[in-house]
Order: sequence, then C-alpha cells, then structure tokens
Amino acid sequence: MALKKPVHRRSNLSTLSESIQDLLQTYRIESKFDATQLTSSWERLMGVPISKRTRRLFVKKGKLYVELTSPALKHELTLSKSKILDIFDKEFGKKMIDDIIFI
Repeated sequence: MALKKPVHRRSNLSTLSESIQDLLQTYRIESKFDATQLTSSWERLMGVPISKRTRRLFVKKGKLYVELTSPALKHELTLSKSKILDIFDKEFGKKMIDDIIFI
C-alpha cells in the first residue's frame, strides 16, 4: 500500500500580519488602529519626562494633537516637530500622521 503525499496549499496561506491588515482594511478601521497604536506608544517613544507633561493626546484628520502642561516644553517640541515625525515614521514603518499640533 503506497502512502499518499500530503497536499500543500500554500497559495491560499497568508501570514497573521497580512490577515490582520486585510481585516483592518475590509472594515475600514486601519486609521483608527494606527491612531491607537501611535497614542499608546507616546511614552515609550518620547520618554517619561515628556509623557508626564502631556495632558491629552489624540489624532484627528491625520494630525496628532498633543496638549502639554508646560509652555517651555511646547516651544521646544514645536521646534523639534520634524524629528518627532521621523521617529514615528521609523518606528511604524509608514507615515502615520501628517502633522503634530501642540496645544
């Protein structure tokens, strides 16, 4: 009796990452997922001192709004806006937001 070789159907297989990405696109929630990912990474990417002076953080229409408790920090971060955008782009591997507004 000859043994049958298992049939491999690799053409229909996808990685978990690809499946999740397809799901987010299908339900049109990719931008909300990205916004949540960005805001939850704020402390890790910017550091504890900046995070402690951050009162509120949200994304609206492709812009990250950051409410700070320190006017001096607001000025400093405004001058470093392009560096911060680069940090986000490198961390997530894609352009998550177009601009940062410090309020």
